[in-house]
Amino acid sequence: MAVVLDSDAVVGFLDRDDALHDAADAAVRDLIAEHRILVSAVTYAEVLTGARLGHHDEVAVRGFFTELISAILPVDVAVADRAADLRSRFRSLRMPDALILASADTEASVELIVTGDQQIAKVSGLSCTVKLLG
Repeated sequence: MAVVLDSDAVVGFLDRDDALHDAADAAVRDLIAEHRILVSAVTYAEVLTGARLGHHDEVAVRGFFTELISAILPVDVAVADRAADLRSRFRSLRMPDALILASADTEASVELIVTGDQQIAKVSGLSCTVKLLG
């Protein structure tokens, strides 16, 4: 089974001062023992942007993606199409979040998405389960 971490879960894991740190740290440490951990290219870009803006140490961010993440899921036409469907059905869902969900939803091996975002947790009709941290 593969698990996708959304951006909130990754930031929560990396940032000890983040409100989600304890929950994200426990979830990642528990999941990594038995599952492949994946992220969307959108999550990679969002977290790396945070590092370049000085919110996180870029070396630690790159180390996280290199050491703990099995694969970065691309955003291709199928993902974009699924994201458009999700965004049109759940209008409060932001496009980056729709792309992250669509990346997970179109990857057959993904059974779980871990998020700290309540809007993402409200999305239904996915082929995988959504777990809300916190």
